[in-house]
Amino acid sequence: MTTAIEPTTAAATQTWAVDPAHTNVEFAVKHMMISTVKGRFADVTGILKGDMADPSTFELDVTVDTASIDTRQAQRDEHLRSPDFFDAAKWPSIRFVGKRVEDQRADEFKLVGDLTIRDVTRELTLDVTSEGAVRDPWGNNRIGFSASGKIDRRDFGLVWNQILEAGGIAVGDAIKISVDVEFTAAAAEIAEAA
Repeated sequence: MTTAIEPTTAAATQTWAVDPAHTNVEFAVKHMMISTVKGRFADVTGILKGDMADPSTFELDVTVDTASIDTRQAQRDEHLRSPDFFDAAKWPSIRFVGKRVEDQRADEFKLVGDLTIRDVTRELTLDVTSEGAVRDPWGNNRIGFSASGKIDRRDFGLVWNQILEAGGIAVGDAIKISVDVEFTAAAAEIAEAA
């Protein structure tokens, strides 16, 4: 774990913003039942509020730009942006809003929230690990978390598929989600904490 932020006069409840340059929202899905395709979303924004010493106080609201999907293959990315999958022109964002923390122990907890894709909202539980808190060389307060979870894409209307000639399907239904996120304190709170 990294060095903790030194105690400050700032209120226990703070507002933190996603640092998109140091955040990865990634996914993995089976392809033709024999390999795994991985991808990421490059454009992520969001706010975390709460007492960083007490995850049960967390209020999280994160938005991902669906058009920013990147699987390292341009033709596949265009298909994923199309109405067959995310329909990015009609539904330009994916949103996750945290609702509650469960099973909190040491630096790990479960974050239960609402995930919305294509205007369909389902509950998602993420296994979260706190990666620590630091003050960077420029005086900014930073905190990091890693998280993982799994969804069935069909629950969100992502039902496109092809039946393979030899049997089976082209795209798996289970999607593994992996997140590494870094937050920075809001500018006013950074100034207050300095």
